[in-house]
Amino acid sequence: MDGDERWRILRLHVEDQIPLAVLARDCGISARTLQRWHQLYRDGGPAALDSHPRSDQGVRRTRPETVAFIERLALTKPRPALATLHRLAAADATQRELPAPSYSTVREIVMELDPALVTLALEGPASYRNKHELVFRRRAEHPNQTWQSDHTELDILIVDADGKTDRPWLTTVLDDHSRAICGYMVFTGAPSAMNTALALRQAIWRKTDPAWAMCGIPDVLHVDHGSDFTSRHLERTAIALHVRIIHSTVGRPQGRGKVERFFRTVNSELLATLPGHMSRGNRNPKPVIDLTELDRAISAFIATYNDRTHSELGISPKEAWIADGWLPRMPDSLEELDGLLLTVPKNRVVQRDGIHFQGQRYLAPTLAPFVGHTITIRYDPRDISEIRVYDRDTFICTAIDEAHPNLRLSLRDIETARRARRRELRRTINDRIPRVAHREETRTPDSAPRRPRLRTYEEGE
Repeated sequence: MDGDERWRILRLHVEDQIPLAVLARDCGISARTLQRWHQLYRDGGPAALDSHPRSDQGVRRTRPETVAFIERLALTKPRPALATLHRLAAADATQRELPAPSYSTVREIVMELDPALVTLALEGPASYRNKHELVFRRRAEHPNQTWQSDHTELDILIVDADGKTDRPWLTTVLDDHSRAICGYMVFTGAPSAMNTALALRQAIWRKTDPAWAMCGIPDVLHVDHGSDFTSRHLERTAIALHVRIIHSTVGRPQGRGKVERFFRTVNSELLATLPGHMSRGNRNPKPVIDLTELDRAISAFIATYNDRTHSELGISPKEAWIADGWLPRMPDSLEELDGLLLTVPKNRVVQRDGIHFQGQRYLAPTLAPFVGHTITIRYDPRDISEIRVYDRDTFICTAIDEAHPNLRLSLRDIETARRARRRELRRTINDRIPRVAHREETRTPDSAPRRPRLRTYEEGE
């Protein structure tokens, strides 16, 4: 209640001579309060009725020794529960012959601690940096000036080529200026230089889908300190393409925040709608889809993501990347790019019937002059229906698997088929050996002595 309202009530007594007892009954204000207001009026007039804050308002009356004890416990790892902290503080105050703090006082002291101080004390410097340390964020001035690339293990379980449960990974390449996804790679197994190279290959080269316009060579590639990102091959490739690689500080990934936000978007908007999603309440769901189906789903999601309006930009990533029209810096040819990025070179001798590799036979008319010569082949592990052939780092031709010219085979598919065939042959051997041993055991006494029964084992993968 302010001074004007108090004077409006007290004026009925001062000017209209209404007794304070009657005024207290009618207004619902105690007579003692009205008497105090009247004394203030007599001493200083109506202005004295304005409320004045207490001189000790905001000053905690708890003894400093008790406050220090409570703060010390609150910053100790692990921090005691609030009820335990109150009990310990009360016991300490009693021992010091000081007033024991109330539960609300203890809670107030704990809540007033600086959050940054609490984070540093209880969670460590890494958590403090991520939550409270000042970060300078900047946006690249134009498309393809800076790309970010990183991996994440997806929160979904899938069925692998052997029918077993697997958890896939996703590598993405994101343009810092437009937030557009330029390339990606979804795979199983640990991240490798090959997966990184394939994601970069897709990001740099022109896409078969004309709606996916992002391509070109970036000026800067921002990555972490993973072994695949720090490989000598990637460094040599960057030198050849005139790309500057920047590695983020170990344990401090703030520079790759945009690509990590995209990972969270994939998890919340796409994976949460797919069967096999690993939610908080179910970390071991039943896998349903395979890697190919997941790849298709991620590809469709990226197309939608690049076309929809970005909350920070106000336009879509695709529109921001295209801008007013410009020409990206490109490699001279796809063969040159493959020669730099595809990190699986193998030496082979060209036979009269072609090049033998992984149980396949590859042919091309251009190989005729190279029969008997040692050449180098490079291949995409996702599709070994064809290989690229080089002679002393010079591209010769693309050789096709003659037996399956229209069939796209992956290295994983062939390895899986080999294991299945090997298991089938092993089962056949194991089925036949006991029968042979049984016939030896049932021979007549006049025949040759029985051989001991053979033990059989199933070959592991």
